[in-house]
Amino acid sequence: MPEIKQQMCPFCGEKKALLREEDIEIPFFGRAFVFSLECEACGTRKSDVEAAEQKEPCRYTLELESEDDLNIKIVKSSEATVKIPRIVTIESGPASNGYVTNVEGLLERVKKVIQSTMESEDDESAKKKAKNLLKKIAKALVGREKLKIIIEDPSGHSAIISDKAQKSKL
Repeated sequence: MPEIKQQMCPFCGEKKALLREEDIEIPFFGRAFVFSLECEACGTRKSDVEAAEQKEPCRYTLELESEDDLNIKIVKSSEATVKIPRIVTIESGPASNGYVTNVEGLLERVKKVIQSTMESEDDESAKKKAKNLLKKIAKALVGREKLKIIIEDPSGHSAIISDKAQKSKL
């Protein structure tokens, strides 16, 4: 994996950033580039995944029904929107990252976002709602809550790699 050391960090300006690029083949998805930045000075970590080929805009839908579904692989580009109905919608934007994970990893990411929001919230009803969402996610992480995951990607570079996932045009 090619690395470039001692680069200027776009976040803190120190020349202590490590840049990495890797060209990988992802089953059912194709060739992709994985980029990452890690800064020793400020601790910033950023990554992105870009497909090497052009794709049609797509939507993947997955119904979580059991604990086994937590192992299903997910490829999310930085342009994709992730929706878990009645829990959260994570829009793409300038701060959006691309990543390769599994359903469990995605739910853990969502859990962290909700926990972070809850900690900074002063409104008690909003905190209660966040706690209820965290309970749903906790149940899903042990296979006791059915959830739907939808990934919509105008670039077509995202995928849910499973026969259980339904792919459609966006």
